[in-house]
Amino acid sequence: MTTSPIPTPEVAEKVFGDRTGLAVRYVEHLATSGIERGLIGPRERDRLWDRHVLNCAVLGEVVPADARVADVGSGAGLPGIPLALARPDLRIVLIEPLARRVEWLDEVLGDLGLDIVVERGRAEEKPVLRRWEGADVVTARAVGPLARLAGICLPLLRQGGAMLVLKGASAPDEIARDAAAVRALGGGEPRIHETGAGVVDPLTTVVEVPRTGAPRRNRRKERR
Repeated sequence: MTTSPIPTPEVAEKVFGDRTGLAVRYVEHLATSGIERGLIGPRERDRLWDRHVLNCAVLGEVVPADARVADVGSGAGLPGIPLALARPDLRIVLIEPLARRVEWLDEVLGDLGLDIVVERGRAEEKPVLRRWEGADVVTARAVGPLARLAGICLPLLRQGGAMLVLKGASAPDEIARDAAAVRALGGGEPRIHETGAGVVDPLTTVVEVPRTGAPRRNRRKERR
């Protein structure tokens, strides 16, 4: 069984620096046990670097220094683990509800020696929210409408923090459709960033939604 070919050393080192070796080991985990245990589809083996690992790592271009980051629905550790490898200054928790995925994440993080917490649960569950609310950044790569992701991610953020969601070419249409719902959930005006110039092609599309307030239903309760 072959693993995904590494990009040119210059590209990998541009993103991961002296942690490039750890990134290679992470890709090996994805290409072997990640596929065997159903965290990654077998057809993804040859594009793990560009479509998954580098695509997620360049999210770090829009994450502030020393941020507390909650990665929601982390799955195979995407984008949380590539982000941690590219940005060792960040404090990251991976939130994942499925036991088999949590077990795999713990094994991989133990092998890589990364100081990352794995939380088994859903971000919207009260115990999880109590433990991890107040994050500077919440990331998500899950497929789902922007409004639904805002309802899950925004409560984890401190006021002024930001939800960063990896999206595709349809991001402008999704923003136009969901902007009002996002505002009702306590989010500000969504912005689109394109990251990864000189690293990935096409560029990674990131939708940023700041937390500017509480959901409208909570505001009504506070006025009573």
